[in-house]
Amino acid sequence: MDTLSPIRAMSQRTVQVGARQIYLTEAGDGPVALMLHGGGPGASGVSNYSKNIDALACQYRVLVPDMPGYGKSSKGLDRGDPFGDLATSMLGMLDALGIGRAHVIGNSLGGACALRMALERPTAIGRLVLMGPGGVDSTRQLPTPGLKRLLNYYKGEGPTLEKLTTFIRGDLTYDGSQVPEAMIRERFKASIDPEVMASPPLLGPKGIPQFRKIDFTRDPRLESVQNPTLVLWGTEDKVNRPSGAQSLQRRMPNCDVYLFSKTGHWVQWERADEFNAAVLAFLEQDDVAARSPHTR
Repeated sequence: MDTLSPIRAMSQRTVQVGARQIYLTEAGDGPVALMLHGGGPGASGVSNYSKNIDALACQYRVLVPDMPGYGKSSKGLDRGDPFGDLATSMLGMLDALGIGRAHVIGNSLGGACALRMALERPTAIGRLVLMGPGGVDSTRQLPTPGLKRLLNYYKGEGPTLEKLTTFIRGDLTYDGSQVPEAMIRERFKASIDPEVMASPPLLGPKGIPQFRKIDFTRDPRLESVQNPTLVLWGTEDKVNRPSGAQSLQRRMPNCDVYLFSKTGHWVQWERADEFNAAVLAFLEQDDVAARSPHTR
């Protein structure tokens, strides 16, 4: 499927969450699946999951927000605790929508947000799907080459199409030739929005994010997270190290791991068919458990 093709039966609206406006795209009916995008320059919900929304919307009510700081949502992010700020906003959005429980699917920054949501309010979360989440083993040998390019995007001469092309084709994907030029140009345009330029979401007060203080694998609460979790990671991820998958599995009691060979940071894009099948099979287990007479 063309990554820029329109997705059928989508609707958009803005949800007020505290002082923020969260731009939300919805598709499908059924149990709620919240999809949280990554934090690269120009990222947004629908662009991140353009190959996945249709497949999941066949069985789920899919919510795809632009997280704070990105897309058409309010800009600005607490740089001292970006994961916590995002988690608070996304939980607040669920509250505003009257949703008591949702499965949460998160890529990179969105994965960190999803995991933080489960730590803060596990009863609001059904199953977790994490693709190369941030904040895992974050005290080890940072930054990776891809993360370094991400953090330098707004520094020096500032954003350029060449910088973004290198990041997307060289760091986010294993085979960058598959990424269409139109997609890169669309993200570049979003990355130079004046509001984003004024406050890049992942830069701290000195130009360095405070991620070293946020390492999920050092959080004692991680071992008490009972939510069934599926971790998907590309073996050639140049942004977040694939070793994070085993770190999560060692500490989380109900954590399955799939490693995708010859795949970068964008598992949901590069291996879309397999990703969609794995996520649907994983989420459907929740429905089976709910129907089981032995479930208490």
